Amino acid sequence: MRRYRFGRIAALIALGYFAVVAVLGGFALTTGQSDLLWKVVTRDPGLEWFFGVGEEAPAVPWGLSVVLVLVGALQAWALWQVLRGRARGELTHRDRKVGLLRLGLYLGIGCSLITIAGYLLVYAWKIYWVWSVTGIASDCVQLATVWLFFLVLRDTVSKRLRLFSLVVGTIAVVGDLGQEITDLLDLHSVGRILTLTGGYGYVWSAWTVSILIAQARDPRWSAATVRIGVIARVVSLLQPAGMVSFGDEFPGIFTIYTLLGAASVFGLVWEARTAHELAAPLPRPGPGHVPVRPAARWWPLAAVAIAPPLIPAAVNLAHGKYLWIGPRGVIEQFVRVDGGSGNALTWFVLDVFVGVGGPALVVLAAVLRRTRRTLRFTTVTLIIAAAVGFASALTATPVPEDFGDAYEGSRIYPESLFTEKHAGEIFLGISPAWYSAALLASALLLSFLYPTPPARRTRRRVLLLAQVATLVALAFVPVADLARGPVTTAEDCAPRETWRGEPKEPELPRDQRLVCSLRQANVIKLAATTSDAMVLAHARWLCGIYTRNDPREVAHLQATQGLTRDALTYPLAEICPSAGAVVKAAAAEEDREMREWEADAQRMCDSSPSHRPRIEPAKVIRMKEPQWTDYGVVETYEPTENGGDPYEDGLLDKAQRDGLVAARPGHLIIRTHADYDICVTLETYTRRPPVETKGWDHVVEVGYESPTGEIVLRDDLSGTRFPDLSLNGRAGHYRIRVHHDLFEWKGRQVGGQRLLIMAFPGKGDERVTHREPPRR
Repeated sequence: MRRYRFGRIAALIALGYFAVVAVLGGFALTTGQSDLLWKVVTRDPGLEWFFGVGEEAPAVPWGLSVVLVLVGALQAWALWQVLRGRARGELTHRDRKVGLLRLGLYLGIGCSLITIAGYLLVYAWKIYWVWSVTGIASDCVQLATVWLFFLVLRDTVSKRLRLFSLVVGTIAVVGDLGQEITDLLDLHSVGRILTLTGGYGYVWSAWTVSILIAQARDPRWSAATVRIGVIARVVSLLQPAGMVSFGDEFPGIFTIYTLLGAASVFGLVWEARTAHELAAPLPRPGPGHVPVRPAARWWPLAAVAIAPPLIPAAVNLAHGKYLWIGPRGVIEQFVRVDGGSGNALTWFVLDVFVGVGGPALVVLAAVLRRTRRTLRFTTVTLIIAAAVGFASALTATPVPEDFGDAYEGSRIYPESLFTEKHAGEIFLGISPAWYSAALLASALLLSFLYPTPPARRTRRRVLLLAQVATLVALAFVPVADLARGPVTTAEDCAPRETWRGEPKEPELPRDQRLVCSLRQANVIKLAATTSDAMVLAHARWLCGIYTRNDPREVAHLQATQGLTRDALTYPLAEICPSAGAVVKAAAAEEDREMREWEADAQRMCDSSPSHRPRIEPAKVIRMKEPQWTDYGVVETYEPTENGGDPYEDGLLDKAQRDGLVAARPGHLIIRTHADYDICVTLETYTRRPPVETKGWDHVVEVGYESPTGEIVLRDDLSGTRFPDLSLNGRAGHYRIRVHHDLFEWKGRQVGGQRLLIMAFPGKGDERVTHREPPRR
C-alpha cells in the first residue's frame, strides 16, 4: 500500500469533515431541518436571494439531503487527495523550474481553498472585495504556472503543443486578470470587452486540454491524474456560462447547478496530484507502446463511411436551412433556457456544424489517421450525437408562427430562420432523426471497415448491437419531430354551468390553470392548438422582459404584440416572481385600505344616534356592523299561491318611482343609496307605534302581506342579509314603516345613511308618506 508524506493528517481532516457532514445529514433526515447541511456542503448562504428577503424558503427534500451527504463524501475524498502530499520514497531529480511549478500549483490550490472556506464569511460580513483581491492573486500565480509548464515540458512534449498552451493560457489568464481589476475599479465597459478574450472560459479549457495531452505523454504523471483532469473539464463544461434565468418555484435547475458546483472538486484534485507527482518517484520504464493502425481501405469504401452525414445536410441546404436541430426538443430548450448564454452559443455553433455536414470531416480525419483511439473516439462521438438528435426529434413540438419574437432564453437564432411558414407553423428543416440515422450509419461503417482486434471483439459486438438497435428504433420514428404535448383548449378553461345540470368540473392542475389565465387575459397570442409547454415557455419569456424592464425590450414588445408591461402583471403573477411581488404588494395595500375603510365605517355607525322607541317593542335589533348593497336595494321574497316571478312583477320600477319602499304580497323592496354604508336598526311591535319624523329625511309606510311569516330583507349580490322582521313567525298582514337619513361624515367615508325599519301587524295596503325627502 502506497504511503504519503502527510497521509495520516490528511485522513484525519477528511474523516473529520465527513463526520460533520454525516451528523448534519442524520439531523436533516430526522428533523427535516436541512438548511445547515445545505450551507456547509454547497457553501451557499441560502435561498433568500432567490425567494426574496423575508420569504420562507422551501425545505430541502430528504432525497436531496442524501445527495448532499454523498457530495460531502466526495469533498472529503478531495480533501485527502489535496492534503496528503507526495508519495514517500526516493525523489525524482528536479531542477529549479520544477520546484517553482510545484510551488505555483500549491499556491493556486491555497487561493482556491481560502475562497471556498471564506465563502460564507464574505457573505455574512459583506466584504465582497476579498473575492477580487483573491482572484487577482490567483491569476498572477496562474500566469506564472502557465509559463513554468512551458519550460518544464520542454523535454517531453513537442514545441508546437507547448507554444499553443503558452499562447492560449496567457490570453485566458490575462483576460481574467483584467476582468478582476476592472470589477474592482467598477470599469464594467472595459470588463465586458475583456470577457470576450476568454471566450466564456473555452480558451482556458483549451489550455487545460493541451496540458492533459502533455501529461499523457510524460511519464512523471500517472494515467489516474490525467483521467481526473478529464473529469474536471467535463464537469466544468456542464456548468452554465453567462446569464441563467430561473423559474418561479423551488429552482430545480438552481439545485442542479449548485450541486455541480459543490461536486466540482476534481480540478483541485488534478492540480494537487500534478504537483505531488512532480516530486514522486519515477515509475519503472516498461516496454514502449506502439499504436496499431488498421490497414487502409480502398477509397470508395472509405468514402461510403464519410458520405452519410452529407446527405441530410444537402437536403436541408436545398431548402435554405442549415441547422441540425434548431429550436426543437427538450435538450435544446434546456441549453438555451437554463444552460447560460455561453453554453447556448456553443450549442448553436455545434448545431450549425452538424447541420452543414461537419461530421463528415470528423469521419475523414478518423479514416486518415486510423489509430484505435481516434476510431473509438469518432465512433462514440457519432453515437452520442445520434442519440441527442433522436431525443430532440422525439420531444419536438410544432413551432408557431410568432416563435421568433417569443422564444425564451438566449437569443441565439437569426430572425431569417423563422421566415418560412406553413399552416401556422415555422418550417425549420428536416427532422433531426434523419441526421441521427446518417450519423449512426457512419459509425457502423467505421466499425466494419476498421474492425477491432480479436481480443476486443466482445466489446465491439456489444457496441455493434447497440448501434443496430438504435438505428432500427429510428427507422420507426418517421415524424417524431411533430410530437405534441398536452393542449388546454378554450372549452377546458370555460367554467361549467352546474346550475344547468352539468357535472362539476375537476380542479385543473397548476400548469393548466396558468394556461387558462394567460389565454383568457389575451396575453398569449398563439394559435388555439399551441401546446401548454409552448404557452408556458412564452410566458416565461414574457416574465424575463417584465423582470428586466429594459425600455427597448418593452417598446419592442408593445410594437410587435401590442402588450404593455403593466398589462402583464396580473396574468403572469403566478409564474413570474417579480410580477407576483407587485401583485402581492398591491393586494396588501388594498387590504390595508379596506381595513381602514371598514374601521371608519364602524366608527361612523357607532357615533350615529340610537333610536329610542316611544312604546315597548317586541324586539329591537341594531346591527353592529355597517351594511352595504350592490346597487342600493334590499328585498324579501316569499312564495305565494299564484307562484309569481318576483323579477317580473314590476315592483322594482314602482320602488324607483315612489322613492323609498314598495310592496306586493310576498315581495317587499326598500331602496337605499348604493354608494354609502348603512347603519341599520330593526324594530318589531305588537301594535302600531307612534309616527316619528324628527331627525329623518324620508319616512314612508306601506302595507305588506307575508305568506310564510318570514320577512328577511337581503341583497344576494353583496351578501347582505337582515334579521327576520316578522312577529314571532306570524304570517298575515303587516305595516312596514321605513325611516331613512343621509348624513355627512368627516373621514374616509364622505357620508353615511341610517335606516330604521319598523314592522307591526296591521291591515291596509295604502302607501303613506309621513315625510318627503328634502331637495338636494
